[in-house]
Amino acid sequence: MTAVSTGVIFVHSAPRALSPHVEWAVSRVLGRGVTFTWRPQAILTGTQRAEYYWQGPAGSGAAIASALRGWTHLRYEVTEDVSHGGDGGRWCHTPALGIFHSQTDAVGNMVISENRLRVAMESAGPNASALLAEISQILGEPWDAELDAFRQASDDATVTWLHHVG
Repeated sequence: MTAVSTGVIFVHSAPRALSPHVEWAVSRVLGRGVTFTWRPQAILTGTQRAEYYWQGPAGSGAAIASALRGWTHLRYEVTEDVSHGGDGGRWCHTPALGIFHSQTDAVGNMVISENRLRVAMESAGPNASALLAEISQILGEPWDAELDAFRQASDDATVTWLHHVG
């Protein structure tokens, strides 16, 4: 029996002409027809955004991210929840940065391997600023910085502003 996993696809911006192709690519990966609810992306004229909650075999998140990777004008995130026998994951793509992947644990935290940290420390040497830059890359901060505006730009996005008092 194949383990079943769930996740979410966040298409932050897609040119209108690309929208059906995104749906077809995800349909091929999941083995059934899918339809997204597209809304205008307010931050980038002529593009649309959508969210789609998916269910499929473990590893589908990686397959979805790979299927969408070829379209350079697409900004997206794919998440896959931890499943029985499978790790969770998060994939982000922006036209400027390409694709980023991180493994995630059961509550959505990034899991950074010991070897990955050792490589960052070795690359940075004694330079603390270089180590911070390496860790920033490992954490996907450049992708988050670029995608944050698109995450918040939706007309229907609820944003809670927190103010420090006292």
